[in-house]
Amino acid sequence: MNSPSRKNQLKALFGAPLPAASEPQAPEVSVSSSQAEASVSVPEKTPDQLIRPSASRSGAVKAMGLSLADMSRELESAKQLSESLAKGDQVVELDASLIDGSFVEDRLTRQETDDPEFLALVQSLHQHGQQVPILVRPHPYQAGRFQAAYGHRRMRAAARLGLPVKALIKPLTDAELVLAQGKENSERRDLSFIERALFAQALIERGFERSTVQDALSLHKAEMTRFLQVAAAIPEQIIRAIGPAPKVGRPRWMQLADVLRDKLQLKQAQRIITDSDFKDAETDLRFQHLLQKLTATEKPEINKPAEQKLQTRNGESLGLLRLQQGRAQFDLQRHDAEGFAEYLAGEMAELYEQFQQKKNG
Repeated sequence: MNSPSRKNQLKALFGAPLPAASEPQAPEVSVSSSQAEASVSVPEKTPDQLIRPSASRSGAVKAMGLSLADMSRELESAKQLSESLAKGDQVVELDASLIDGSFVEDRLTRQETDDPEFLALVQSLHQHGQQVPILVRPHPYQAGRFQAAYGHRRMRAAARLGLPVKALIKPLTDAELVLAQGKENSERRDLSFIERALFAQALIERGFERSTVQDALSLHKAEMTRFLQVAAAIPEQIIRAIGPAPKVGRPRWMQLADVLRDKLQLKQAQRIITDSDFKDAETDLRFQHLLQKLTATEKPEINKPAEQKLQTRNGESLGLLRLQQGRAQFDLQRHDAEGFAEYLAGEMAELYEQFQQKKNG
């Protein structure tokens, strides 16, 4: 059994002395084909090398050595990826269907309907890819999903094209998320006045401190107060019907808020926003259309008193009788109106008694 020929056979088979004791088995790691191809570099061989048998080790031992090295590298890569994600400095690609929007909506746009730049963004992503990653956090309530802090338009554009979304993943608190959301919007495509007002109101209603909301929107205390006043004075139904109206600033929104304090004007506004002319218009024109209708010189018919002409038996005009909400007013328009009015005043008691007798039959 220990003959020289047996030793030579073992040496030829393994090509080197075997270790005295077996090494611990490396943990099993699941690696995708693309990761495996990226992590293992196999040098090209010449035809002679492909034909000539190895003089050192057999194929089985070489494969085992490569596998152990690969797994070690993959474990180290996974550790580095985990650390990078915790710091938020690693860009990853996520399926858009796994990302939910922020828990506080900050835009009123209906994609290209109210945001003509959205189609340009879709075209840019199609031609050049996504240049700037979005920011997400692991979803606080749904394992395996994410929640966007900013980059909602880029996320929707990538989803429309069926592309993965490049994202930074950070473990953000609610306060950190809204601060990042507000700051990003201020530095990139600014929100319109009314979008910022609604965003501020939504954050306050969720219990955030005013100081946090002011920091998120870069507002002074007085500005914050005006934002909340307008958001409270205009029903959200009307705001959403109008949309972002990016060309409409604070003064005109405050004007609309003042107009809508009148209950009759508010009812008329609710009718106007259901008209097809209003719905078919662009967002800035919707605002203009509504405000013009509400501030027109001629008031709604409901505000006009009923009028009745007063005449003599010969058809000569005496004046007008105006009736409105249980009140009556005589407007005598003759040259002797003053004297006739005094006469009526003197006869009023007897005339009223005659009226009651006739009324009661």
